[in-house]
Amino acid sequence: MLEIGLYGLGRMGGNMARRLSRGGVRVAALNRSVEVTERLAAEEANVVVCRELDELVAGLAAPRIVWLMLPAGDATDQALAALAARLSPGDLIVDGANGYYKEAQRRAAILAAKDIAFADVGVSGGIWGLAEGYCLMAGGDVATVARVAPFLKVLAPASDQGWSHVGPVGAGHFTKMVHNGIEYGMMQAMAEGFALMQAKDEFDLDLAAIAELWRHSSVVRSWLLDLTADFLKDDQTLAAIEPFVADSGEGRWTAAEAIERGVPTPVMSLALMMRFASQGRADYTAKLLAMMRKGFGGHAVKEG
Repeated sequence: MLEIGLYGLGRMGGNMARRLSRGGVRVAALNRSVEVTERLAAEEANVVVCRELDELVAGLAAPRIVWLMLPAGDATDQALAALAARLSPGDLIVDGANGYYKEAQRRAAILAAKDIAFADVGVSGGIWGLAEGYCLMAGGDVATVARVAPFLKVLAPASDQGWSHVGPVGAGHFTKMVHNGIEYGMMQAMAEGFALMQAKDEFDLDLAAIAELWRHSSVVRSWLLDLTADFLKDDQTLAAIEPFVADSGEGRWTAAEAIERGVPTPVMSLALMMRFASQGRADYTAKLLAMMRKGFGGHAVKEG
């Protein structure tokens, strides 16, 4: 039986453990909250509870593969340092979280000095990955990715679909970074289009019906449109939804990479800026604009 260690059982990691287990993989699972691990093991026959890192490492036969699904940054760095002190030469660490590709390259070099292999895998699929499979973008050398491939085949929609060795170390996270930048732009364009239709009062457009219509044979049909059609069926006003959209690291990294490379990416970059605006970061700018208009034209300002 294939076996793997999985550290981090959040929304993505937990469902990945379930899919691996259901695909016949023994999963030595570790999470900061052991209660989460215990609930998962009660659901899945092939999930083994590990309460600490030493237990996870001891529970895997060498050469080991440990897959991290932790937040990018300090949490991943700390886990990598702790793992590197416990693993043996020939073991392999996979970082499947939304990490920065330059960090993946740095981490691979540190681990290589200890003869520990490293792969970075961009993972897309969200909460639907358990049922539909994940899209997986693997970075690393050929031999390393070949070791990870059996698990990618279980996680993907099919053994020959939805996963690829996209390039050397860093390429997995780089590809996922660009993927998320494109996602920002697609979401922004769709949201703007539906907002414009919603504002056309004289036509009294049924946005749910239009979303459903576009799902079939139109050029803009997509999974994002499928999701939009689903929630518009229940509520077209979205009156109870706060107009706040969080941004993740990938959007910022994509914009920064475009600047560094001198590649024009206005749609992706502007979509990121619109997320900042939704978070209230444009409020002071708007106040300044209002005061400027008052200053040169005597226009009234609204006071809170």
